[in-house]
Amino acid sequence: MQSYEYDVKPKRSHGKRYAYFGGLLILLVIAALVVSIVALVRQENSENDNSSLRSPTPNPLPTTTINDHNSSPGSPTTTTTDNTVDSRSDSVVECAVNGAVRSPVTRNTCVNTDGCVWQSRSRNEKTPACIYKDRVGYVLDGDVTIGANTWTARLKKTGIDKVYGMNVYNNINVQVEMINENALRIYMYPDKLMNASEIPDEALTMDIPRKLSSDKLYNVSFTTEPVFGIVVERITNSTVKTKIIDTTVTGSIFSRQFMQLTTRLSSGHVYGFGEHNHRRFKHDMDWKTWPIFTRDVAPVDEWNLYGAHPVYLNLEEDGKANMVFLKNSHAMDVVLQPEPFPAISWKVIGGVLDFYVFLGPSPHEAVQQYISAIGKPLMPSYWSLGFHLCKWGYENLTVVQDVVERNKMAEIPQDVQWGDIDYMFNKFDFTVDKKTFKNLPDFVDELHQNGQRYVIIVDVGIGANETIIEQGRVNSPGYEMYKDGIDMDVFVKNHDGTVLKGEVWPGLTAFPDFSHTNATDYWIKYIKYFYDTEGVKVDGLWIDMNEPASFVQGSITGCLNNTWNYPPYVPHILDGHTGSLYYKTICMDSKQKWGNHYETHSLYGHAESMVTYRAMTTLFNTTRPFIMTRSSFAGTGKYSFKWLGDNQSQWRQIPWSIIGILEFSMFGFPMIGADICGFWYAAQYEMCLRWSQLGAFYPFARNHNAKGWPHQDPAHWDEAFTSIARRALHIRYKILPYLYTLFHLAHTTSSMVARPLVFEFPEDKQTRDVDRQFLLGPAFLVTPVLEKGKSSVEGYFPKQRWFNYYDGTEFAVSGQRITVDAPLSIIPLHLRGGYILPTQKPANTTVYSRQRPMGLIVAFDKDTSARGELFWDDGESIDSVTRGEYLKVEMSATKGKYLEYKVIKSGYKAASSLVIDTIELYGLFGFPERVIVDSVQIPTSSVRSKDKIIELVDLNLNITESHSLSWEFF
Repeated sequence: MQSYEYDVKPKRSHGKRYAYFGGLLILLVIAALVVSIVALVRQENSENDNSSLRSPTPNPLPTTTINDHNSSPGSPTTTTTDNTVDSRSDSVVECAVNGAVRSPVTRNTCVNTDGCVWQSRSRNEKTPACIYKDRVGYVLDGDVTIGANTWTARLKKTGIDKVYGMNVYNNINVQVEMINENALRIYMYPDKLMNASEIPDEALTMDIPRKLSSDKLYNVSFTTEPVFGIVVERITNSTVKTKIIDTTVTGSIFSRQFMQLTTRLSSGHVYGFGEHNHRRFKHDMDWKTWPIFTRDVAPVDEWNLYGAHPVYLNLEEDGKANMVFLKNSHAMDVVLQPEPFPAISWKVIGGVLDFYVFLGPSPHEAVQQYISAIGKPLMPSYWSLGFHLCKWGYENLTVVQDVVERNKMAEIPQDVQWGDIDYMFNKFDFTVDKKTFKNLPDFVDELHQNGQRYVIIVDVGIGANETIIEQGRVNSPGYEMYKDGIDMDVFVKNHDGTVLKGEVWPGLTAFPDFSHTNATDYWIKYIKYFYDTEGVKVDGLWIDMNEPASFVQGSITGCLNNTWNYPPYVPHILDGHTGSLYYKTICMDSKQKWGNHYETHSLYGHAESMVTYRAMTTLFNTTRPFIMTRSSFAGTGKYSFKWLGDNQSQWRQIPWSIIGILEFSMFGFPMIGADICGFWYAAQYEMCLRWSQLGAFYPFARNHNAKGWPHQDPAHWDEAFTSIARRALHIRYKILPYLYTLFHLAHTTSSMVARPLVFEFPEDKQTRDVDRQFLLGPAFLVTPVLEKGKSSVEGYFPKQRWFNYYDGTEFAVSGQRITVDAPLSIIPLHLRGGYILPTQKPANTTVYSRQRPMGLIVAFDKDTSARGELFWDDGESIDSVTRGEYLKVEMSATKGKYLEYKVIKSGYKAASSLVIDTIELYGLFGFPERVIVDSVQIPTSSVRSKDKIIELVDLNLNITESHSLSWEFF
C-alpha cells in the first residue's frame, strides 16, 4: 500500500498523485450516473405496478353494494349496482412474507412471495414497503341471505393460497347481526369442520338487549368488488353519514393459525387496547404495533403486559364515538395506520373474528354499552374506598404492627393493611408462617376492632415439592393443597395428560385449571382452611401471578417443538424473537377444560377471578367480595378489581399511571389504581409526595413497594410530608359519599368513575390529547403536578365554570390552557359548575367517617343551576339493592336561590341517624342574607363566608327526609 507524507515542503512531486485522483473521480461520477439510471427505471416499474395500491383507482369500477338503509326488520332488501369511482383509500396492509416474521423484508423476498408487491416509501419510512396486491382477500361466493335482523354470506378466497407456510382457507362465512339500534355484531368464521376455537360462553357471554328498532344509528352494506368488504356508517340524519368501519381493504386472510383483517376508521382519534404501558391516552397512529397476550412483566416499556383487552374507541370528528371489541383470546398484533387514511389491522393467530360494534353516540355511552355487554363491574364495599398500605418485604409481624401504629399516630387515614407473600410458609398459598407471623390471627382481629381490614396475596403456583410439603404439614396441620389438587384433578396437564410442573415462589409448582368444574370447590376448601384452621379472618384476596407466570420457560421439562409452542406467526410480544409463546409462562399445548393453553392463555386470570368470586360469595354470602387481580380479560371487572402492576419509583411513571387508570375505566374496571410512590426502587421525597397527592384520588388508593427498598408509607417520612399527605387523604375521605355514588352508578349503569376530559367534552377538540388530568365522575377535576421541582402546573379547562376546590375562586376565562399555582403542599383540584357532590366529615377509617355528619358541595353553572345524587346503604351487603335496603336521593339547585333535596328511596333505616350539617355553595353571585330551610329561617350565624365559598352550617337535616332550601339577596 502506497503511503503519503504531508509536510510544508514536499519531498517529491505530486503530479502523478493528482492525475490518479482525477481519473478516479471521473470513474466514480460515471458509475454513480449508471446506478441512478438503473434505480430510476426500477422505481418507475415498481410504482407502475403499485399505483392502484397507493391511491384511489382513477377509473370507475363497478361496485355491488347490498344496503340496509331505509329497511325495517323483516322488510325486503334490494341489490343495487353503484357505478361510482372505487372508494378505496391509501390504507395498505403489510404482506405476510414467508420466512421473514422477525427478519427484515427485502425487495427480493417480497416480490417472491405470492400476493406481495414492493412499493416506494418516500412519504413515510414507517409505511411497510412490502404490501398486498389489489385482489388479495375474499369475494362473494353465491348470494347473500337476508333475514329480519341477520345477514349471512359465504366467501371464497382470491389472490393467495398460503400464508406463513399454512393453507389459506378456501371459504369463510360472514354473519352481520343488527342487535339493536346502537349495537351490531360482525362474525367471520371458517367452516365448522375446521374446529376453530372460540371463547366459551361460560367465560364470556355478551349481554346485549336484542331489540332492533327502525331508529337504529347505523347503516350496513356489503361491497363485493374488487374484494368483499363490510361497511358500517353512522346515520346522523337523512343526509349526513359517517363511515366508521370499512373492511374493503386488500389483505384479508384466514388460516388455522393466522387471520388478518384491516378496517378503515372515521378518524385517527383512537383510545384503548391493552394491556400496555401507553405513553399517551390517545394513540400514536404512525404505524405502531401493539401485541396483546397476557404476560408477567413490569409496566416499563411498550410491551404486552398482564391483561388482554382487544377493544378500542374511535372518536369521530364531530365528537360522536364508536367502540369495537374483538371477542378472541388468542395472541394478536394490532397495527395502527395514520391519517389521512387511518386504519387498524388485526393479526390474530387463531379462532374466529367476532366483532361487536357499539355506536354510543357519545363516548361515555359507547363505553357504557360495551361494559354492559361484557358484564357490569363489581360493586365495592365502602371500606375498600379508603386508603390501603402494603409492602413486599415485611420481615415479620412486628414490622407490620409498627407500620400500622406509626400511621395511626400520624393520623393518616388507613382502612386496609395488606399481606404480601411474606406471611406464608415457604410461599405456600393459604398458610401462615408460624415463626415470623405466628400471631397474625390476633393482629387481624385487632385490626377489625379498630375498624380496619386485612387483605392477603394468593399466587397461582401451588407448591409441589414433596420435601417442603412435608415441612408444611408440620407448620400447618391438615394442609394438603397439592394432594387435593391431584385428587380433584384440577391441575393443568401436559400434552400427554401428566400434571404440568413449573416454578414460581414456592419452587416446584403445579397450576390450577380454573376452568375445571372442580376448581371452585378446591378454592373454597382452602379459603375456608385459611379462615378457620389458620385462623385468619381475612377480608379480601389479592390474586397475583395469574397470567400465568412461571420462572422457567414452559415447564421444568421444556415444551414440544410444535406449532402451538412455536406458531408460524409470533406476534410482537416480549421475547417473541425466540419464536415461542411460552417464555415466562407454561407450554401452549398444555390442556385445560376450556381448551389448550394456546387458545386460553389470556383467559387464565379471568377464569381465576370467576372462581375466586364464586368461592368468596359462597363462603361469605351476605357481603361483597374484595378481589384484586393482576391479569384480566374483557368482563373480568364483573368479578374482581384491578391494579396496574409492578411500576417503578420514577417521575415518568406518574403520568403513565393516569393513562392506565383511564384505559381500565374504559375496560370495565372502575376500581383501578397504581402503586402509589412506585413498587420498584427507592422512592424520593418530592416524587413520593407528589404521587401521594395524586394517589389520594385514584379510584383505588394503595401505597405499595418491593422487598429490598426502603419503606415509603406516609408516616415513614417527616412531619411536613405526613401533614401534606394527610390533607390529601382527608379530602378523599370527605368526598367518599360522592365517590361511592359513582361506584354505584358504575355497577348499575356501567358508567365510568375516572373519566378523561375528552369523554365529557367530546366536541371540544382541545380535550382529545389531554391525559395529564382526569375527572372523578363529571364534576371533580384533578390536575396533579407531574414533574420535579415544579410549583405550578398547566391544565386545560373546557368552557364551563370551574372553581378552585380550596377557596371557591372561579377562573375568569375557560376553554383554554391555564397555569395554576401548585406549591408542594397543594394538588390543584377544581369543581365543575352544574353539579352537587355529597360529602362527609372524614375520620381515620370509614367505619368512623360513616358515622359523622354529612354535607353537600353545590357548584353552580352559568345558569346558576346544579344537580347531583346520593346512594347510601350499609356499605357491604351484596344484595342491598335487591332487598331495597338503600337510600337514594336526587338533588337540584335552580335560579341561584333554590335547593331541593328529594328522597327517592328510603329503605336503609340506619341512615336516619345521619344529618346534613353543612352545605358549601360555589359560584353564587352574592351573599344570602335570609336563608329558609323547610319553611324556617335559619339564624344569620349559620350563614358565613369562607373565601369565595358560602357556607350554611349547623343545619342538622336528616338525610332520609326530603328538604327544601331557598335564600334571598339584599
